[in-house]
Amino acid sequence: MTSSNQQPIPAARPIIGEEEIEAAVRVLRTGRVVQGPEVAAFEEGFSELVDGRHCVAVNSGTSALHLLLLALGIGPGDEVIVPSFTFAATANVVRLVGADPVFADIDADDYGLSPAAVEAAITPRTAAIMPVHLYGHPAAMDQLMAIAAKHKLAVVEDACQAHAAALNGTPVGAFGVGGTFSFYPTKNMHSLEGGMVSTGDAEIARTLRLLRNQGMEQRYANEIVGVNMRLTDVAAAVGRVQLAKLAGWTEQRIANAAYLTEHITAPNVTTPVVAPGARHIYHQYTIRFSGDRDAAMAKLTEAGVGNAVYYPTPVHRLRPFWEPDQKAGRIWDLPETERAAAEVISLPVHPSLSAEDLDRIVVAVNDLGENL
Repeated sequence: MTSSNQQPIPAARPIIGEEEIEAAVRVLRTGRVVQGPEVAAFEEGFSELVDGRHCVAVNSGTSALHLLLLALGIGPGDEVIVPSFTFAATANVVRLVGADPVFADIDADDYGLSPAAVEAAITPRTAAIMPVHLYGHPAAMDQLMAIAAKHKLAVVEDACQAHAAALNGTPVGAFGVGGTFSFYPTKNMHSLEGGMVSTGDAEIARTLRLLRNQGMEQRYANEIVGVNMRLTDVAAAVGRVQLAKLAGWTEQRIANAAYLTEHITAPNVTTPVVAPGARHIYHQYTIRFSGDRDAAMAKLTEAGVGNAVYYPTPVHRLRPFWEPDQKAGRIWDLPETERAAAEVISLPVHPSLSAEDLDRIVVAVNDLGENL
């Protein structure tokens, strides 16, 4: 139980410091607050994280995914292979463009799309593969890119949880035709809210810029049908401050995760596995618990250790997907997805943790092995 002088350790802690506040106020005082010079500078700075690719800022990570699919021309009649063990936005955007999400199983260790499951899911209608770099661990991109090349498919990376993650030295967001990032407040860096698309294709980048701005580059000279998914300069200014801090925060997350992995010894707990050549940036530190998970989470909460499950219900079992798939006669066999959804618990790993916080987390988790 948490002692009276100990504050609970939050599962996540968005950081908004004086520098972020000053940046927002500075932009507000200029009067130029939507898709102006701050957005352009944010795009240029973020490009350094993705091997110099073109970057297009938008108003959310979901918008980034949505616009990228539109820019690729994916729509009715197409299928996109996605994991079911992810946030619903991954599959939502496929449905929003009129295509069908095809759910493939994950690898047990890193929670990314299983290359074997992806290959088995390909049909003549498959247009793209959408791997998710879940929790900040890169998916098996070397194998997935080979499969995509073999079948002439686009690869769209959902890197919304994986800023600065990498595989064999290549950053996520620089493998596929495009990658997408989220700047929601609980992400490893944020812009209050926002998103980014990275792409190596200049024409796709231009199409994305048109799509986010009502289909126009020049005012009132609309070239295509577009939407309003612009990022504000206030958000971009905050994002630029956070981007400058990301490297330090990332190293702190990796160090925190290493400490937890070294000291958590409960026999009913499996700590995160990192694939060879992977740079895991620990958006979440996610353990597997073999036992009564609800009881374990209640005990952690009682000990003042924040915790959460990402994600308790696989996307293919959510009503907007379950009902149409049932009507179409689609039955998904995803055993690793179901097992992960039943076992995972995410623990605090954010850079605001103190040494005392880390020790409290270790003690609380190891106590699960003795008392559950």
